[in-house]
Amino acid sequence: MAFGGLDKKQTAAPMADINMTPLIDVMLVLLVIFIITAPLFTHAIRLDLPKVASAPARQTPNTISLSIDAAGKIYWDGQPISLDAMRAKFVAAGKLAEAPEIHLRAARATRYEIIAQVMGAAQQAGLERIGFVTEPPGASAPDAANP
Repeated sequence: MAFGGLDKKQTAAPMADINMTPLIDVMLVLLVIFIITAPLFTHAIRLDLPKVASAPARQTPNTISLSIDAAGKIYWDGQPISLDAMRAKFVAAGKLAEAPEIHLRAARATRYEIIAQVMGAAQQAGLERIGFVTEPPGASAPDAANP
């Protein structure tokens, strides 16, 4: 290793290079350790589980499907509804033992003001779980009134 000699010369400048060898050694050791231990994480235990005759009970959450078209008309489960009637239904749904989920579909051209009013009315009624339904890219979007 060239760290310098014992005799100091007056013209010798201090060495300003970083020795990378220890860093590379540590990285190679870590790489080898990860290569060896990675297959251990994918090891599965084979179990023969018992078979049962009954089907598991599924609880389906109560959902409210709201759609808003580009003109700002609101549809509750496919039926047109006014904003005041929707607020009254939100209050009634908020008093249920298990608050329903709201699935909100809005046309791309819908004004945000209408969406904010719907979300605010739901929050005031105690409905906190709101999901925005979107279409994946390239899929044909259904009409807002007929989800």
